[in-house]
Amino acid sequence: MGVSRLDVFYRRLLLTKLFIGGWGKPEDLKRIFEFRKIIGDREKCKSLVPQDYPVYINKTEELADCHVQEGFFISPLEHLVPGILPQEAVKARFQFIVPKRWQKNRPVCIHLAGTGDHFFWRRRTLMARPMIKEAGMASLLLENPYYILLRSSLKNVSDLFVMGGALILESTVLLRWLEREGYWPLGMTGISMGGYMASLAVTNWPKPIPLIPCLSWSTASSVFTTGVLSKAVNWTQLEKQYAINSRYEEEIIKLLEYCGVSVPAVSQEYRILLGLLSQLDVKPFLHGHFFCLLRALGGYNAHGRRTDPAECCRPSLHKESISFMKGVMDECTHMANFSVPVDTSLIVVVQAKEDAYVPRTGVLSLQEIWPGCEVRYLRGGHISAYLFKQNIFRQAIYDAFDRFCVKYPNLH
Repeated sequence: MGVSRLDVFYRRLLLTKLFIGGWGKPEDLKRIFEFRKIIGDREKCKSLVPQDYPVYINKTEELADCHVQEGFFISPLEHLVPGILPQEAVKARFQFIVPKRWQKNRPVCIHLAGTGDHFFWRRRTLMARPMIKEAGMASLLLENPYYILLRSSLKNVSDLFVMGGALILESTVLLRWLEREGYWPLGMTGISMGGYMASLAVTNWPKPIPLIPCLSWSTASSVFTTGVLSKAVNWTQLEKQYAINSRYEEEIIKLLEYCGVSVPAVSQEYRILLGLLSQLDVKPFLHGHFFCLLRALGGYNAHGRRTDPAECCRPSLHKESISFMKGVMDECTHMANFSVPVDTSLIVVVQAKEDAYVPRTGVLSLQEIWPGCEVRYLRGGHISAYLFKQNIFRQAIYDAFDRFCVKYPNLH
């Protein structure tokens, strides 16, 4: 299946560069990866967020068909990984759109924001208000941490991972608050990056819950390495940092747990060379010179795996940076690195067949990671689906909620 020309054209119109600050501090990446090992295991997370975590409503507005409440709470990530969030993002903000008249039960769907979806207007207009009219369903719109008062794209690669950790915990806070307030059933959705984040959040929830990720897939690594968004990545800055700061290659890579594809084992010869360098007390910044010699003599790349002989004498920093990007993205966004949702039959995935933003080639499918989930495919690409297929996203939400009510009528 080809890719959408509209996706490619639209990306060319946008001049925004991603990750202009680089990878982020190595010490921040290490803290994030260590926390990922906790948050990726649902059993370890049961007591991370107290049942009575405080949530505050500070504004209420009445519209023709609904009440709009605005609220806030302190992100649990600030307590668990202090200082990792920028100060502006410590206070999580949300908007709660509640119908004046319920049709059946008191259902609420939490919507997480896609890339560039600042504030609440877009989700409120395109999804929440129509859902009140069509199904009498309330919507809770959670603001992305880095989009609060920050009208810019993510500065560092590490910011995306901090955002993911924050949204997982913040979603738990809101789900528990909604339960305490008597709303039922509850579910989660999101479009594009919002779909990824909603998926991550549901892997951490200890109960069956409807999940409707739209225009997202099993990992964000392909988005930034092979999708059209890879053209917006500031590779010059990333390559420069990767080359200058040896900690990325020497410390961070060791923390990665590769998912989705088998990674060839580091060669025995390469391990022997590393051992010799350590025994000879060769300074880390000189390791690169020895690696270049190894490539020339034996044909290995910077991570100790055999390369094509034609490439042995011209090591590619760009390729190594892409490989590192894939590794860190898979570490923090690959669904196989997180617990499987409690009931995968409540998951309805909506994908665009010709999506150039979210490539599905070369990565594990969601059906492989979450057996029993349903995947619906739309004709066209990412942009056309986002602009013109919101009604199909909403129908998938209704179907998933109906499935939940039939299967768990007494799970209040």
